[in-house]
Amino acid sequence: QVQLVESGGGVVQAGGSLRLSCTGSQGTFSSYDIGWFRQTPGKEREFVAATTRSGVSVDYAGSVEGRFTISRDNDRNTVYLQMNNLRLEDTALYSCGAVWGRTGVPPNNPSWYGYWGQGTQVTVSS
Repeated sequence: QVQLVESGGGVVQAGGSLRLSCTGSQGTFSSYDIGWFRQTPGKEREFVAATTRSGVSVDYAGSVEGRFTISRDNDRNTVYLQMNNLRLEDTALYSCGAVWGRTGVPPNNPSWYGYWGQGTQVTVSS
């Protein structure tokens, strides 16, 4: 079992940047694939980005590719989401999820994830 804590959210103007962190609670963090998802009220959880346990393979939603970068530091049990050129439509609650890494393919379906953090709010203002 792994516990996840997100941080780094806040209010930023359109065009600005934020870096989110997802920190895991235990030493086997490096065995988990990690994904970032976002959700707004009344909508389903939306895939943003994911990385395999090694960090070698990553995947992005088309809406964020070229603007967001996912990376991980397994020595710090942390996965980062660098978000640049933020848009109003990026406003959401961002959560990270963990799933035991087995396939070598970054998982982009939220139903595959067994562990979730509580999320961190990102608000982009005009």
